Amino acid sequence: MTPPDRFHVTVMLDYYAPYVSGLTEAARLTAEGMAARGWDIAVVCAQHDPALPEYEVINGVHVFRAPVLARVSRGFIAPRLPLLAGRLAARSDILHIHLPNPEAAFVAALRRRARLVVTYHIDAFLPEGLVNRFGMRMVDESCRAAIRRADLVITNSEDQARGSRIWPTIRRRELRPIPSPCVDRNGGTPRMREGDGLHIGFMGRITVDKGIEYLIRAFRDIHDPAARLLIAGDHTTVAGGSNIEQLRREAGDDPRIRFTGLLRGERVRDFYASIDVFALPSVSESFGIVQVEAMMSGTPSVTTDLPGSRYPVEVTGFGRLIPPRDPAALREALLEMAALPAEARREGSELATKLFGGDAFLDAHEEAYRKLLPSGTGVRL
Repeated sequence: MTPPDRFHVTVMLDYYAPYVSGLTEAARLTAEGMAARGWDIAVVCAQHDPALPEYEVINGVHVFRAPVLARVSRGFIAPRLPLLAGRLAARSDILHIHLPNPEAAFVAALRRRARLVVTYHIDAFLPEGLVNRFGMRMVDESCRAAIRRADLVITNSEDQARGSRIWPTIRRRELRPIPSPCVDRNGGTPRMREGDGLHIGFMGRITVDKGIEYLIRAFRDIHDPAARLLIAGDHTTVAGGSNIEQLRREAGDDPRIRFTGLLRGERVRDFYASIDVFALPSVSESFGIVQVEAMMSGTPSVTTDLPGSRYPVEVTGFGRLIPPRDPAALREALLEMAALPAEARREGSELATKLFGGDAFLDAHEEAYRKLLPSGTGVRL
């Protein structure tokens, strides 16, 4: 397929499908949803896997990838990426950058007449270390520079925005909280259950920021041979590397703990249908699409009391908040939520679906984009 001469929106981020993370899934579902509504959408990203084509159309979205020359921790060196983003922005009415992103300042400066939207997902997080602290400061400065130029800033919630390291910059721009898109995962079959014991589940990237070691410690202190812990997520292609070996050491020889790997399609539905409580013990988190999808499936969430990630539990009441890095509190909250009756689960599911399900995120993006479309210039819907 030949790309159009102009786009309504060019979306810029580092990683895009088939890479899986909360940020990439939020960007993908929004881009594909807007394309299905008739918007011409381009995505510009890094060619994180050299086997991927430099240009293709995925579900109506025109995806342009810049080759990667080298990798540095969770990032990479891709000199063509900001230049490619600038060229596509020049052919677009709106440039939408997903942050954190080390190239954001440069791309924002190259946007020419395109209006600028930024979605600030989360403060950059890297493991402790002098080099990593410097890297996070550099990313923060790039994000601040992009936000200063933005016509609109989107966050998952106002709570997330106010808790950010760069809130003093965000608060000076027009802010619109739009929760990340959440997919209805009902209808699965509990194929991953092994008996009638308590089943606890985690799903997400297997990385240090997810705090999975604290979940394993909490679970191993539940002395029930029938209990199970299902840990689902990718550990083979994670940007910056995975801490899977540390987690396997934490799990030791406990046969009740199972690492499922990355789940896709119907297996995701089956995962949610197989668990009694969802755990999101992150030490850095901004929303947690997976916890909301668990809630929508009738499963309460236990998550850490961090800006943004606590928001779904606070507004639904369907779960518990615990301090980060606290296995004892996590264990008690998991056991408490496991005892929730069926009626409370049904009510929690209905409320979570009402607040976060459906196409509300697309409606909000479309309304925001339409307000920014220039009059008398550019393409029209």
